[in-house]
Amino acid sequence: MSTLASAGVLAQGVAPVAEPPAASGWKLETVADGLPQPWGMAWLADGRLLVTGKKGTLHLVDGKRVENIAVEGLPALFTEGQGGLLDIAVHPRDKGPNPRIYMTMASGTSDANRTVLVQGVFDGKRVHGIKTLFTASPSKSGGQHFGSRIVFLKDGTLLMSIGDGGNPPQRVGDMLARDQAQNVGSHNGAILRLTDSGRPAPGNPLAGQQGALPELWSIGHRNIQGIAADPQSGRVWASEHGPRGGDEINVIEGGKNYGWPLQSYGLDYKTREPVGKQVVPGMVQPIVVWTPSTGASGLAWYTGQAFPAWRGSLFSGGLATEDIRRVAFDAQGRVVKQERLAIGKRVRDVRQGPDGQLYALTDEAKGSLLRIVPD
Repeated sequence: MSTLASAGVLAQGVAPVAEPPAASGWKLETVADGLPQPWGMAWLADGRLLVTGKKGTLHLVDGKRVENIAVEGLPALFTEGQGGLLDIAVHPRDKGPNPRIYMTMASGTSDANRTVLVQGVFDGKRVHGIKTLFTASPSKSGGQHFGSRIVFLKDGTLLMSIGDGGNPPQRVGDMLARDQAQNVGSHNGAILRLTDSGRPAPGNPLAGQQGALPELWSIGHRNIQGIAADPQSGRVWASEHGPRGGDEINVIEGGKNYGWPLQSYGLDYKTREPVGKQVVPGMVQPIVVWTPSTGASGLAWYTGQAFPAWRGSLFSGGLATEDIRRVAFDAQGRVVKQERLAIGKRVRDVRQGPDGQLYALTDEAKGSLLRIVPD
């Protein structure tokens, strides 16, 4: 079990897990098919579901019916590589008609692109009035590592993950892109905390540090593809891609450094040499490491009634492993068990719906919305 580095305490490494045992007592139901390369999902107050398509489309799932939703006024969408229209959230206070819709996206060109947060209004037929709330800086080139997940916190602020910009030899300015994760003058490789209007949230812990950008919440991240919050405790987790091996789940706390690329459990893609060290004093250790990489994607904290034994567990989608991993905790928040739900398709997102059920999106040209139910 990992411990956090602190004065006088030696940080302990984490034992990577390859493939946990299979979970039992569940089965899959297909809710909807034909979703074009779905990436993120968010429920409206009336129970209908909005799903983003990576190429810039938006879809409304109502029961088994899928309707295409017009999105008016997006900035220039960049869809090469890992870029595109990414995550989506509905403002938690908007319970009536015309809710505010938040989406993350890659914007720009192959030579200069960045992760952007936009907001629009859904009037039941279209999302319009789109405005850019936040633009990550600095810009980068290429189509790698945009992040980007968003989650609203209990205080009304939101967290937004930004990828580090890419693998070597990818550079941003005068440094390797991945070294941006240790640069407090960059948004890349960080989690940001913003107000619902896209401004730096008051009280961000790095704001007073010399040269630090005021939006920074935590640094040292490679490419976070899942983020979830416990609505009761407020605790936040993130799932993060390692390079060759070393995918992580971290407990996210403001002001902390999660190590990348100085601390990691992965290997460089080209040299196959370790990237950094597994333990670096002063940097936060992950609570879970998966080697080989799962291609960790969407993340959900389960509080539903359908699976009582699963309550208080994290569920992490796997792109490479085509599965969902359950991570169970004890009362002190320590990892005590892991299980694997074999899906057989790349899992892009995992969320708990308002009905208390778990849902997953498959990462395909014509993807599916799946529901996990008791067998």
